[in-house]
Amino acid sequence: MPDDRLLGPSDVRELAAALRLRPTKQRGQNFVIDANTVRRIARAADVGPADAVLEIGPGLGSLTLALLARAGHLTAVEIDDVLAAALPATVAARLPERVDRFALVHADALRLTADALPGPPPDALVANLPYNVAVPVLLHMLATFPSIRRALVMVQAEVADRLAAAPGSRSYGVPSVKAAWYAEARRAGSIGRTVFWPAPNVDSGLVALTRRDPPRTTASRVEVFAVVDAAFAQRRKTLRAALAGWAGSPAAAEAACAAAGVDPRLRGEALSVDAFARLAEARPR
Repeated sequence: MPDDRLLGPSDVRELAAALRLRPTKQRGQNFVIDANTVRRIARAADVGPADAVLEIGPGLGSLTLALLARAGHLTAVEIDDVLAAALPATVAARLPERVDRFALVHADALRLTADALPGPPPDALVANLPYNVAVPVLLHMLATFPSIRRALVMVQAEVADRLAAAPGSRSYGVPSVKAAWYAEARRAGSIGRTVFWPAPNVDSGLVALTRRDPPRTTASRVEVFAVVDAAFAQRRKTLRAALAGWAGSPAAAEAACAAAGVDPRLRGEALSVDAFARLAEARPR
C-alpha cells in the first residue's frame, strides 16, 4: 500500500490539530505514526479479502487504513466522540474505493453487543488496545463474538507477557488463564515507543490468539473464572489456603483439590485452565 494512503507523523499531527484533539491518558490515546508498523501489524494479522475484521479503538485511523486495504470488510469501534465523527472522512479521503467495505460503530467496546455490529460477523479481531482496559476488552470481545477465530492485539509489553504466559512461569496469572479459556496465545513481536504519538512510557507487544474450544467441563465459564480469581487473589498461598473462602473452608478446598486431581499444596500459578475447570466442577455444592 503506498505511503500516501497511510498516515505518517505529520498527517497524524495535522489531523489532531484540525480536530483540536489532545490525546488523553484516561483513554490510553497513543496514536501509531509509523506506516511500516501498521503494515507489519496487518501482515501479522494475516488479514485477507475473505476476512471480516473487527478493530477496537481505531483512533485517527492509522491501522484502520492498513487493515481496510487488505480486508473484505472492516468494522471499527470507537468510543471517543471526536474520533468517531472524523474517521469516516479519513477513510473516504484515503481509500475511497473501499468505503463500502467500512463501518464505524460509535460505542464503548466493553458494552458492545453482537447485534450492534453492521455487516458480516467478524472472524478476525485486530486492535491497538488502551493499556488500562486491554485485558477486559479482549476477553469481552472473545466472549461476545464467538465467530472471531483469530486475533492480533497490541498491548503493553507486560500485559503481552501475561496473556501469552504458560503455567509455572513468572508472568502467568489471571489474564493468562482466562485468555486460555478461549484461545491459544503467543507473543508475535515487540513494538517500540517511538512509533507512537505521544510516545508512551512503556514498550508494547503483539499477541496473536487462535480460537480453540474451551475445556470440556460441566462447570460454566463464570464458575471457572471464579476459582481462577480466588486462586490468584492470594497467589503466594497454597490452593488449600487461597481457595478456603471460595470452597467454604480450608478442608473443603482440600477436598475439592482431591476430587479434581490437583495437589492442594500447589499455588494457582502452577495450574492450567483445564485444572481450574476440574476444580470448578469439584466445588462443594
